[in-house]
Amino acid sequence: MKGYIHSIETLGALDGPGLRVVVFFQGCPMRCKYCQNPDTWALKDGILTDTNTLIKKIENYKPYFGVKGGITVSGGEPFMQAEFLLDLLKNLKKRKIKTVVDTCGYYLSSTVKKCIEYMDFVLLDIKHTVNTEHKKLTGKSLTNVLKFLNYCCSQRKKLWIRQVIIPGINDTKKDMQQLACLVKDCKSIQKIELLPYHLMGKWKWKKLGKKYLLQKKKGPTPEKIRKLKIYLSRQLKCADEI
Repeated sequence: MKGYIHSIETLGALDGPGLRVVVFFQGCPMRCKYCQNPDTWALKDGILTDTNTLIKKIENYKPYFGVKGGITVSGGEPFMQAEFLLDLLKNLKKRKIKTVVDTCGYYLSSTVKKCIEYMDFVLLDIKHTVNTEHKKLTGKSLTNVLKFLNYCCSQRKKLWIRQVIIPGINDTKKDMQQLACLVKDCKSIQKIELLPYHLMGKWKWKKLGKKYLLQKKKGPTPEKIRKLKIYLSRQLKCADEI
């Protein structure tokens, strides 16, 4: 089966456990104001490839995966090409290669649900916990993301939750309380990551002739992230004790 990818990163160590090959799919329904890869938005701008070609490239790195490593499919938004993704996941499963999908959680079709069956776990990026603010930040409602989260929880699919922390947008104790409320009932969440906002993708916006709207924002300090993590952890602990 054929589909569009943006690029492949070999031996990545930040997108799931162990060493991983990260395959960036092309196409995304959201338009996040801080997106690092705006060049992945349009499906037609990607590189047309097929499952067999991807598998051959991935298998070259199998000796490096060890017990924890494997493949992370990112983007863009992988589930935008759900049929192509499903074919890839099925083939990787046959080869006993562990798989992770990094998603914004916008899609939940029958094919997406089938993909989830074949994945070892999900990296879910929750951009904001308030619907109006989520829409301002991404151009899309939070509703679909919550449906995706609830489905994964109902299937007891292992989850890592991620949120990029942007000063003045989602960096308060109240924001952490709201994040805790969203995830507290899901017993399959393995980890919650708070990632500091940065400007490393700004140059791509300029290259594409797009205006980067958050250029005056500065990333949070390590101390700020540390304090938010501690507060979030306390909120989740309190929720467990109720």
